[in-house]
Amino acid sequence: MRTRRIGELGVGAIGLGGMPMSIEGRPDEQRSIATIHAALNAGVTLIDTADAYHLHADEVGHNESLIARALAGYDGDTSDVLVATKGGHLRPGDGSWTQDGSPEHLKEACDASLKRLGVEAIGLYQFHRPDPEVPYEESIGALRDLLDAGKIRYAGVSNANSEQIRQAGDILGDRLVSVQNQFSPAFRSSEAELELCARMGIAFLPWSPLGGISKAGELGSRFAPFAEVAKAHEVSPQQVCLAWMLAKAPVVIPIPGSSRPETILDSVRAVDLELTSEELGRLDAAG
Repeated sequence: MRTRRIGELGVGAIGLGGMPMSIEGRPDEQRSIATIHAALNAGVTLIDTADAYHLHADEVGHNESLIARALAGYDGDTSDVLVATKGGHLRPGDGSWTQDGSPEHLKEACDASLKRLGVEAIGLYQFHRPDPEVPYEESIGALRDLLDAGKIRYAGVSNANSEQIRQAGDILGDRLVSVQNQFSPAFRSSEAELELCARMGIAFLPWSPLGGISKAGELGSRFAPFAEVAKAHEVSPQQVCLAWMLAKAPVVIPIPGSSRPETILDSVRAVDLELTSEELGRLDAAG
């Protein structure tokens, strides 16, 4: 697996998004753990999760706990695995998503995530989504306090615009190492944030890079150029999509969600797919 950087850490250029293993339509735990182990075997060293990846109100942090069990049960070395989690987004249990970006909540959420992950410090802790009821600088200030307390090693922001990224950088300095925004062939409005991250040297982690759980399998039929390039290379349209993202900038580290070993293994192969400038131009124009 080729590597890219998050802060001072080298991680595999393709990460694993854990959300499909814990929300609606999630598989049994055995298959999820097999998926995580397959990713580790393939060289994935970035696993993305959040305390909000769960179904019911009484199982907050389901995905964090699942990942902790998978890592504990893995028979290889996991010392280089970076588990990135998030706080500030909530699921009350009725299918809705809400926000709480108050410093009090973020600090309590971080403590709970620490316990579920079974670590002394979280490798990368990200503010999940801006809360319109809380000034952004207060939420980011909570990340600064968590860094100062040694509870998290690095900080990131998610679903942030360019102004918010700059604001977080002013508050956190070089301890702001990542931005996690939605980006895919169908959703390109974060291109400006991607370019900003490239200039700042901050990792850009596209979430739902293949279009989301329900639409990832249809990527080739929805965007014909991705299917055409895939056919020419005898690979999947999903591999082409991830290779296209990797070519955008050296800071891009896609985190495709997966709940089956075969899908994450297909995604990982994108690191070895070289696309021509003509192909990249066709894909850029396919949105």
